[in-house]
Amino acid sequence: RKEQELDSKDAIILHQFSRPSNGVPSLSPFCLKMETYLRMADLPYQNYFDGKLSPQGKMPWIEYNHKKVSGTEFIIDFLEEKLGVNLNKHLGPHERAVSRAVTKMVEEHFYWTLAYCQWVENLHETQKMVSLFGPFSDLLKWILCHLTKGIVKREMYGHGIGRFSEEEMYTLMEKDMRTLAGLLGDKKYIMGPNVSTVDATVFGHLAQAMWTLPGTRPERLIKGELINLAMYCERIRRKFWPEWHHDDDNTLYESEESSEASKTYSPLQDFSFYSRTETFDEEGNSISQTPDTDYTGQSLFDSDVDMDDYRDHEQCK
Repeated sequence: RKEQELDSKDAIILHQFSRPSNGVPSLSPFCLKMETYLRMADLPYQNYFDGKLSPQGKMPWIEYNHKKVSGTEFIIDFLEEKLGVNLNKHLGPHERAVSRAVTKMVEEHFYWTLAYCQWVENLHETQKMVSLFGPFSDLLKWILCHLTKGIVKREMYGHGIGRFSEEEMYTLMEKDMRTLAGLLGDKKYIMGPNVSTVDATVFGHLAQAMWTLPGTRPERLIKGELINLAMYCERIRRKFWPEWHHDDDNTLYESEESSEASKTYSPLQDFSFYSRTETFDEEGNSISQTPDTDYTGQSLFDSDVDMDDYRDHEQCK
């Protein structure tokens, strides 16, 4: 297909993988991290699903004023410098150090165990979520997924974590998830009552366990023993992804009001201009939307799940 010239003058163009077919924004923790960060920072952006990797072979990557930047850490640094945004301005030096340490644990360790679960052990279910169209889509999905499986296994072996047994890898995954659950505790976000950059990272990865790995050990863990991580994911999804609706929502994570709210919603946009304060439909018509309300008109702050809600639920068992 002939490449389309993009005008990125004063506009953030986000290149990422196509939306999967199960309603989740991305099967890539890093793509979901980057798009969630843009929403947390209230930065308007335009998605571009061209499937083209950055010059460094990375996905996602952005264009801004004809400057190409790849790697989520470098993208965030670039946007902070150019646009003056900073989700970590309320953090002290010690909190910033902890935030970076958590980010590296998630991205350099936890990520690989998730990748193994998604692209090796649970490949059949992942293949169903990959979105491809055309007369040979099923064959192409099979080829793509099995190629990805081989790449993941090879890269995990090079990393070192892939040299352990499956049981040992899941032991490491569980330790990471328990660390995140202990760090979060009963706080609203990882570093306290206010959202910070590390929340985009953690959410991007935990969302995979929450919504893209049905029946697997990480899903059972996050929806069972580590319930505070599930509520954390729901909290971020409702506030920053109001159009992301999941048909299998578990009322355990919802307040009574939100579970009775209207189920009408706008689907995730494949190719659209988005900002938290104003977005556009496929025909370019403006849709009014305030940052603190979802498409049902309900306050997103009211639908936030607190630990007290879960304790009350446990007492009723």
